[in-house]
Amino acid sequence: MIRRIITIDEEKCSGCGLCASACHEGAIGMVNGKAKLLHEHYCDGLGDCLPACPENAISFEEREAPAYDEAAVLAAKAAKKEPLPCGCPGTVCQTIEHDEPVSEVSMPGQLSNFPVQIKLVAPNAPYFDGADLLIAADCTAYAYGSFHKDFIRGKVTLIGCPKLDDVDYSKKLLEIFRYNDIRSITVTRMTVPCCGGLTNAVKKALEKSRKDIPLKIITISPRGEIV
Repeated sequence: MIRRIITIDEEKCSGCGLCASACHEGAIGMVNGKAKLLHEHYCDGLGDCLPACPENAISFEEREAPAYDEAAVLAAKAAKKEPLPCGCPGTVCQTIEHDEPVSEVSMPGQLSNFPVQIKLVAPNAPYFDGADLLIAADCTAYAYGSFHKDFIRGKVTLIGCPKLDDVDYSKKLLEIFRYNDIRSITVTRMTVPCCGGLTNAVKKALEKSRKDIPLKIITISPRGEIV
């Protein structure tokens, strides 16, 4: 049947996951850090997800699509083992098992600056000038076993959690980008949608700074895999 249904522009999507949280029917999910319309028959065409998207990546289109199936939506909700407080996938309980042997070789910490919390650092700290900057979501260092060796070494490190910290990171990051000669920026985030807030803050600050600083975004799964 021809009906109104949402479409998601993958190029515009920043992976914040706010649309997935706003979709009460569960039609939208996150795949490889991007929002996807996973279940067309779950989409009621009302567009609760549209105002939630900060990038205007979601719009309506009229096209051939299966009819909205309310019974399937209700069945899917009932089948979920864990309720999601506030609809956030980041609160889902997971048990993670690892088969790889653990190396007994220790490595000294590679942290070159302190403090590391975005809220606490001074934008004019001397270590920022000429720095390769790592901006890490808190959980990434716990999920990825060789985080110090592969990410922290040789970089100035900042950490934060956009879900738990009641602050707009982009304001502090803008000061850091604007008043220092930052050579490169690496962002490490988790696969959960709320980590998209950190990526959005970095992109927003970088755009306002009007500086052409190389930016790399790396997404890490709870199993410690780069996706």
